[in-house]
Formats: sequence, C-alpha cells, structure tokens
Amino acid sequence: MSGAGKVFIALFSGINVGGNRIVKMAELRSFFEDLGFADVATYVQSGNAVFRAKKGDAAALTKQIEAAFEKKWGFHSRIMVRDLGWFERLVSENPYPDVAAEHTKLHAYVLERAPTADEAARLAEKCTGPESFEIKGDVLYLHAPDGLGKSVFAGLIPRTLKVPGTARNWRSVLALLEIAGQAGSK
Repeated sequence: MSGAGKVFIALFSGINVGGNRIVKMAELRSFFEDLGFADVATYVQSGNAVFRAKKGDAAALTKQIEAAFEKKWGFHSRIMVRDLGWFERLVSENPYPDVAAEHTKLHAYVLERAPTADEAARLAEKCTGPESFEIKGDVLYLHAPDGLGKSVFAGLIPRTLKVPGTARNWRSVLALLEIAGQAGSK
C-alpha cells in the first residue's frame, strides 16, 4: 500500500510515563499495521506514530484508534491524530523561531480543539513566570526558558485551559515532521 493514502501522525497521551501504562513501540507499530495502516513508524517511547491510511480523516481515525487501543491494552489513552499538512503548518507558524534551536525550551501542545477567547484569557492570567505562550488554532506554543520540568505554569495549562491535549518538545515535533515527510514522499 506504500504510496497510497494520506500520511497521519498519532500522538498518545498518558502512556509510558513513570513506569505506568507501558506500551512497547514495536507492539504499537504492529497494532497500527493490524488496523490496516502502512508505512508505520514510531518515535521515542512516549507514544508517537506516523502512518499512512487509505481512507478516513483525522477525527474518524482518532475514534477508531482510541477504541481499538483501549480494547487491546485495557486502558484509555487520549490520542490526537493530525495529517502531514497540519503538522507542516504547526512548524511553519511557530511564533518563537528565535528559540526553536533550544528544543527543550519550546513545546507544542496539540489540543483537541481551539480554545475559546475566555479559556485563553484565563490561561493568560496564570502566566506570571518567565514563560510565554501563544495559541494558534488548536496548537498552544509554550516557550519555557527554564525548561518544562521547572515550569510551574506548564503544570497549570491542562487544569486552567480545560482543553484536552498533549505536549511535545520541539525536537520531537521536528523529528515527527521529518518522519512523516519521508513517508509522504514514498
């Protein structure tokens, strides 16, 4: 099936964190192949998969993969599925190009939906430290100058924004785009 269909990226949340909800990447690749997807590749242990689908859009694929994942592994993982074009826009619209080389200080939160103006305003009120953020559609870009691990604000994002999402550091974003781009050129 290589060359047929559209390339997508699936971002899992809540797997392989702190030794819990362990999913081996080889098993995840097999899982995607068993669902009929091609050109499957995974990146790092936090649950990132690139794949090619003959049919379906991001929303339909998200539902399909989430249901099959829960059935196979016995727990729910929120999954954000986006196509290659969406990921290309995520990178090209980065509002912090001056810190893009500092991969651990720039993060992209892939959100289930675009936050409302009120939700974004509530989050802005909490951003009092060295961090800065910008929301573009269903992506929140976070510049954390001291790194995500030391950022108090980063911990407030999910509870304050109340829009489900999953974050990736900029190194992972660029690596996933590269893998997806290679799959797209097959």
